[in-house]
Amino acid sequence: MGEFSLIHWLIIIVILLLLFGSSKLPQLGAGIGQGIRNFKKAMKEPDSIDVDGGVKKAEKKEEEKKS
Repeated sequence: MGEFSLIHWLIIIVILLLLFGSSKLPQLGAGIGQGIRNFKKAMKEPDSIDVDGGVKKAEKKEEEKKS
């Protein structure tokens, strides 16, 4: 009862086609994919604001490497 079978997925795809049209679905998929990529990228990056001094940690690391 809690699982999606092939018929459930086909019904969902047909409903999406009716709502958005075939030309909008690739744009919708690309937008969602880009949003997920940006979210994953933001989660992997270090914090950009240091609460104590307001200086970016990434800039500090670059300065330390140059020294």
